[in-house]
Amino acid sequence: MEENSVLFQWSVIRSLLCILQWWTFNVTVIIVNKWIFQKLDFKFPLSVSCVHFICSAIGAYIVIKVLKLKPLITVDPEDRWKRIFPMSFVFCINIVLGNVSLRYIPVSFMQTIKSFTPATTVVLQWLVWRKYFDWRIWASLIPIVGGILLTSVTEMSFNMFGFCAALLGCLATSTKTILAESLLHGYKFDSINTVYYMAPYATMILVLPAMLLEGNGVLEWLNTHPYPWSALIIIFSFGVLAFCFNFSIFYVIHSTTAVTFNVAGNLKVAVAVLVSWLIFRNPISYLNAVGCAITLVGCTFYGYVRHLLSQQPPVPGTPRTPRSKMESLPLVNDKLENKF
Repeated sequence: MEENSVLFQWSVIRSLLCILQWWTFNVTVIIVNKWIFQKLDFKFPLSVSCVHFICSAIGAYIVIKVLKLKPLITVDPEDRWKRIFPMSFVFCINIVLGNVSLRYIPVSFMQTIKSFTPATTVVLQWLVWRKYFDWRIWASLIPIVGGILLTSVTEMSFNMFGFCAALLGCLATSTKTILAESLLHGYKFDSINTVYYMAPYATMILVLPAMLLEGNGVLEWLNTHPYPWSALIIIFSFGVLAFCFNFSIFYVIHSTTAVTFNVAGNLKVAVAVLVSWLIFRNPISYLNAVGCAITLVGCTFYGYVRHLLSQQPPVPGTPRTPRSKMESLPLVNDKLENKF
């Protein structure tokens, strides 16, 4: 009995440590990306994304091929182009839009808008796949949508371009989730194998647009910045940190339950908002903070409803989508989602 109690306590401590290191990497990556744009004056989101993709591709190769910390999931060469490449394209767009939004709007606002992802996922699955969702799912989206609207209307540092980029990022995340179910059917990817296969393709997709659209700007920045090479070392170092964040996701997923993962993800948003305000001191009104809080509560409620529905057997005679299809919807934080 005492041994079981010790094991339980260790399990709880291990889960807390996993969540804390996940929070640390995640929040640090978000804050540092904003710091690179704002403090280093490196205003090139495509180039930053490209650096992170390169670092993540190298890191995943070292973990799987050199250190052999994770077994490689073998993918047929034909499937790499038919399945992995389309996913990588959406994956690339998702990351780029996130970094573009960080370039123009505060971290707090960007993270709040990102919480809109459950709503866009439900709507896309309903419109594109004609999936049926329980009324409680739709009801749980009301506080999320309401909170986002309140936050957007009262945002003191509102920028339409950054707002649209963040909103399109939610659509890209939802599209990636839907595609993952159909394109990656039969492959049980973890976060490291996901990065291993997708980061090289994402780099290949992004490197040419980055050179064409931002190449001259980067060269000019190198010539005018007082310490360009030190700044570049910092940028590449934090690319390694971005990979460490993706590596940390694996341990969180396997050390916590879905409900814990959902709640921890929403609390992580709150931590990111608080830390970003302490560092950048972007103005936040009272109503803006209330809108952010409503959104996070709505996301937590949505995750709770999803968990309850997943435990219930389908009621005979209802037009509910079979569980094997319907349950593809993520618990706010999609387990395949990798944020650089």
